[in-house]
Amino acid sequence: MTLAFICNFVLLGSYYILRPVRDTVATVVGVGRLQLLFTATFVGTLAASPLYAMLASRFKLARLLPGVFWFWLFNVLAFQLLFVLAPDNFWVAAAYYVWFSVANLFMISLFWSLMVDLFTAAQATRLFALIAAGGSIGAIGGPLLTRLLVSRLRLSGMLLVAAAGFLIVIALVYQLMREKERLRASHAEVQPTTLDHGLPGNPFEGFGKLFSSRYITSQAAFMLLMTWAGTVGYFLQTDVIARTFTAVEGRAQALADIDLVVNIASALILTFGLGRLVQRFGVTTGLLLNPLLLLLAFCAVAISPTLVVIQGLQVVRRVGQYSIARPSREICFTVVEQSSRYKAKNVIDTVVYRFGDVSSAWMQTALRAAGFGLGGAVALGIGACAAWGAVARYAGRRYELLRRQQI
Repeated sequence: MTLAFICNFVLLGSYYILRPVRDTVATVVGVGRLQLLFTATFVGTLAASPLYAMLASRFKLARLLPGVFWFWLFNVLAFQLLFVLAPDNFWVAAAYYVWFSVANLFMISLFWSLMVDLFTAAQATRLFALIAAGGSIGAIGGPLLTRLLVSRLRLSGMLLVAAAGFLIVIALVYQLMREKERLRASHAEVQPTTLDHGLPGNPFEGFGKLFSSRYITSQAAFMLLMTWAGTVGYFLQTDVIARTFTAVEGRAQALADIDLVVNIASALILTFGLGRLVQRFGVTTGLLLNPLLLLLAFCAVAISPTLVVIQGLQVVRRVGQYSIARPSREICFTVVEQSSRYKAKNVIDTVVYRFGDVSSAWMQTALRAAGFGLGGAVALGIGACAAWGAVARYAGRRYELLRRQQI
């Protein structure tokens, strides 16, 4: 557990150095063109997912997992050079936005795929909140470093800091894989699967699993509705930040401040609250809390659509997603077979997530074009949260049934 905690700490710390750079690019592009970046991101994710599945069938998992992190490290270094050579180039900025939006989901998805392939369902219920807390604590360091260093190193220099973090993550991934094999050899409590083989099947098998299992389908629906609600909040945040701050560095610092608040709250909830709640009331309760909290936040925006309330909505959304929905949802994948942990889960974490982004983005664009504005966006968020809650209840009950059958 300690290795997993540290790995998530460094991974999310590096991620949150890169994230304000991505969100700053979004404010430069403008909220009126965000749907284009979301579309390009979805297309990139749709292409990357079957490529990843193809590599997973040809290479041992023990080589694939660190290999993907090495690839991202070289990408970060390439963009650092591009930002130095062309700091104000629109296409470089747009390419970074799309690349990061694709890569960040794969980074987090692969880490948690390894976690659900390492820990059993019983262990996950006890430990996943604490492992996620490591990520939230690391994510506090990322925004702090960004706020302290961005004025001196500028955006391109922050990418070098993140690259150093990825080197540490790679070393820890190797150590986690060795620890899994050590535990198996000693017959300790651990998932019985191995990493010394590839995953059989075609590159699109993960997509097929979405429709061949009601349980996997419910997980995909959970992700889709969560991203619909989340994208509404992201559009509102981007519009508010762009209108409030004129300088790019000011926007980056404001976004880093929001990240800091979100991750402090998430770390406290994960460290002192969620693990106990899930153990006492079950995974279903953990899944239901997030849509309920966000539904209340959208109702507050409908009543008082002020800057402070919209910022509060974004904080509630992200705190709930990172400290409640993420670990609760990851526990659900400990009761499926290994192929689904790496293939179907990856499709849900990346393609379904980005499809939710792009579809919500275009729905909001259509609502604005029809003259509905903020009211239409809030109504979309409320509707998504209501449906999300129903899906969360079904998915949680299915998990409890599968876990009892497994025992």
